[in-house]
Amino acid sequence: MTGPLRHISAIFPIQPDALDPMVEFGTFARDAGVRRLWLGQSLRVETHLALAAFAARVPGVPLGSSVALSILRHPYQAAVEARSLSTLSQAPYVAGFGPGAVGSQKQFLGEPYAKPLRAMTEYVGVIRRLLDSEHVVHDGEYFTSSCPMMHVPAPPVEVGLGVLRPGMAKTVGQVADVAITWLTPHWYIGEQLMPAIAKGAEEAERPRTPRVASIVHAALDRPGRNLRRLVFAAAGPHLGSPHYTDMLRRGGLAADPKEPVKGAEALLDAQVFAHGSAGDIAKVVRAHRDAGVDEVVINVCGVYLTEGPRSAMEDLREILEAVRADD
Repeated sequence: MTGPLRHISAIFPIQPDALDPMVEFGTFARDAGVRRLWLGQSLRVETHLALAAFAARVPGVPLGSSVALSILRHPYQAAVEARSLSTLSQAPYVAGFGPGAVGSQKQFLGEPYAKPLRAMTEYVGVIRRLLDSEHVVHDGEYFTSSCPMMHVPAPPVEVGLGVLRPGMAKTVGQVADVAITWLTPHWYIGEQLMPAIAKGAEEAERPRTPRVASIVHAALDRPGRNLRRLVFAAAGPHLGSPHYTDMLRRGGLAADPKEPVKGAEALLDAQVFAHGSAGDIAKVVRAHRDAGVDEVVINVCGVYLTEGPRSAMEDLREILEAVRADD
């Protein structure tokens, strides 16, 4: 492979419990020309610590979190961590955040956010202003911050929010730099999320509309593979989650948290879980780009969990080659 893929990234597919597998996968993805390596919230080796360790071993790779939970860290700490990662990696960083599921909010906070959109508005707003070297004095409904952040020269940091529904998309338009979607149909992004982002940006009188990064689950349809098994390995918890299935229903899919088997079939039938040949998956990537997505993030989690890292990297390689041929 030659040349970078400006609009295609990859995500390390699992919560890491050791550094070497992440280094192997991330180095492979870097050499394949991806734009960025992402990592989700990890409660094994913590996300930011894993990314910092990766940056020490493989410097110069742009990184991103998709998404870290706001319930685990104060926005000041989140800003310091984000700037630290851009400094240590010597590359731009996307600091993606989300409130987490209602159950997780109860576990960590005692009760869920009564106004999750308000909480995320405050959270991301404080982080963005701190990273912009403002002296932030914020006494809000959910967060308080008045300590200035010491200046450290660093590559740029974008602040993102995980987005499933139009309300959070509008919040991104108002305060964030990136909307990060997960398991989200491309037509739903184009028809419902993009207008909400634009509306939020317009109402906030922002000069630039935030971009969209979309995590796309994918697997090649190889002989002997059980695609439903791959879907459940990668997205089983999401298919039993009320907020994810609500998003999928808004996108026209038959998704019910009480019937995850039917949800898995719906993901496959609609190519939300992209599958088939590498060329078929490249068409799904193209559809996301046509819907307005700036950065498509390939997630080969299902293959990684069922067949191991080598098979996952082989799928990723073929997908990236097909995407490059389609450009």
